[in-house]
Order: sequence, then structure tokens, then C-alpha cells
Amino acid sequence: MREIKILAIVVFFTGLLYWGVEPFAHSKLHPHVPAPDYTFSDVDGLNGLTGDATKGAEAVASNCTACHSITAVGFPPVMDDATSAASYGVVPPDLSSAGKIYNADYLAAFIKDPAKAAKTAHKFEDGASHPMPAYNWMQPQEIADIVAYLQSIAPKEMTNKEVFADACQRCHSIKYGDFYGGSMAAKTPDANIKSYMGVIPPDLSQMIRSRSEGFLHEFINDPQKHLHGTAMPRVGLTQDAEDQVVGYLTEAGDSKKAEREALRGPFLAYLVIFAIFAWLWKTKIWRQVH
Repeated sequence: MREIKILAIVVFFTGLLYWGVEPFAHSKLHPHVPAPDYTFSDVDGLNGLTGDATKGAEAVASNCTACHSITAVGFPPVMDDATSAASYGVVPPDLSSAGKIYNADYLAAFIKDPAKAAKTAHKFEDGASHPMPAYNWMQPQEIADIVAYLQSIAPKEMTNKEVFADACQRCHSIKYGDFYGGSMAAKTPDANIKSYMGVIPPDLSQMIRSRSEGFLHEFINDPQKHLHGTAMPRVGLTQDAEDQVVGYLTEAGDSKKAEREALRGPFLAYLVIFAIFAWLWKTKIWRQVH
């Protein structure tokens, strides 16, 4: 009977710590933030306008290809990565997949005012300016045309790795991704990205193990929610693209996750069976002692 009382006390205090103290401590260390907003309702986006991809092609050729490559339609990089990083602080993205992986309203808002849409205006004060100029002088319809054109040339399907490369790899490395072929080092050299961001962005190889999927979705959708004042921009990914980014982080950093989770049931069953035999053995021995 005494053992039952001891077990009950242990269970009570374990439950108190697990369901009482730990959630309270977690709420203080990681305060609740609003859920990800994949509509980007706060931006000044398309405002219901429908673009003309043909006119958008002309606008892109006139305004974007001086800095951006669009390899999907034959616009090669203007400069190599090292030169463009030295010029802008970060390698400008290839726009081939922009229409697929980025939210359309966010794209329109970013074209109008990059720093405001990305929530990094605090980085560009006292005369500093975003490396991409604001195109808020354009007519709203012209911006809608550009977005329509980017959507028209975007690939229909992309792998998780391709989405990660286009959305994240300009700043972040993921060295474990090298195991799957090709280099996944950040495209912007460390010296340039440190000067631009203020710090070298972390390698993301084990981010899926150190942060929960929920946290990653909240952070990628809007970094300011969890790290106010961070230099990481809000990148404006659609929900599907963000799922693929987190999926690639899982593939590279936790490739055995499915295998491990499949063992949960058998392992717990083993523990239950082992506990039953241990209890029977303990009862037999103590009956002999008494």
C-alpha cells in the first residue's frame, strides 16, 4: 500500500510540473503571438486589380532586369553573386518563381515599398535606403500587370528544395542539405550579409529540431512577432510555399522523423508489457520477503 501512495505522490507532482509549471514557464519565455496571416491583410496590395501579363512583361523588362535575373525567360544574372552582393549587400533574387512562391498582394506591396512590406523600415533610417528602390510612383494597374506577368512565367510545380533555395538561400545556408547533392551554402558571402543584416544569418540545418513547426511558421510568416526589431524581412510566402520550406528543413535536418514516429506505438506497448512483468516480479519477491 505504501508503494501505491508513493507512486500517487510522484504522479501528482510530475503532472503538476508537466501540465502546470512547464506551460506557465513556456508562456513567459515564448509569449503567444497571432497566428500566421497568409493573406497579408495589412499590406497595400492589388486592391482587387487584375493584371495584364503582356503589359507586365514590358514593365518588368524596363524596370526589373537591370538588377534581377529571370532565367525562366532568358534574362541571365546581370552580375555574379559576389559582385551583386558587394553592390547591394545581398544577392537580388531570380524572379522566375516569384509569382508562385510569394503572395500576390504581398508582391504588389513589396514593389511599391520594399522596406514597408518586409517590415524592415527600422533598418533604413538616417539616410539609409533599401537596396531595392520603391516603385510607389507607378500606377497601381502597372504594378498589377507586373504581378500577373510573374505569375504567368512561374513554374507549376517546385520541389521543397527548390522553394527553399529561392525563398531562403540568398541569406541562409543549410549545410546538411549538401548531403543530398549540390551546395546549399548561402548565395550571399558572409562578409556582405553581415554588413547588410548586422549579423550572419544562422545555418538552418537543425532549426527543425530546435524549434517547433508552429514556431517556424509564425516566424517565417512575420519574424517581428517573435523577434521584434530583427533584420530578417517578412518574405511574403504563400502558405503552400511556407509548408514546402518547413518540409525541406525536415528533410535535411530530421530525415528519420517518420521512422521515429512510427515506432511510438510499438515502443509504448513494450514499456507497458515490461512494466507489467516488472510489477509481477516485484510482487513475487516482496511476498517471499514478508
